[in-house]
Amino acid sequence: MQVDTLKLMIFCCGIGHIILTLGSLIIPRVLNWKKGLAHLQPLLRQMFWTYAGYILVINFSFGLVSILGAGDLLNQSFLAKSLTLFIALYWLARIVIQFFYFDKTDAPKGLFFTIGEIGLISLFVLFTLVYFAAFLYNSAWI
Repeated sequence: MQVDTLKLMIFCCGIGHIILTLGSLIIPRVLNWKKGLAHLQPLLRQMFWTYAGYILVINFSFGLVSILGAGDLLNQSFLAKSLTLFIALYWLARIVIQFFYFDKTDAPKGLFFTIGEIGLISLFVLFTLVYFAAFLYNSAWI
């Protein structure tokens, strides 16, 4: 794979991360987190919101790093290898969680939500593949 193509793909994934982050801001309302979390103890509710905030910041940071440093993510340094592998594994773990852990019994139904889920999973797969390809490039395996 050409380095310029991979750099453009990382840049586009960075934009995807930012869009995902912005879209994630409506998830609490769409899934009615306030009602769903109301029965939890305050500490557990606060921890949930803290973890959600961390995930949001991490996803946003992946976007910024990918947009502003796409070339640096392909400079074959130890840091570039480490970060591209970390991002790829982060999204791979998210895919595994989606299919093997989440209980979607009470998930919203309908075409809108089905298309949304397919879109999100497709984005997660794209992120996984692009950053793993970057890791392989950084490791001089492709």
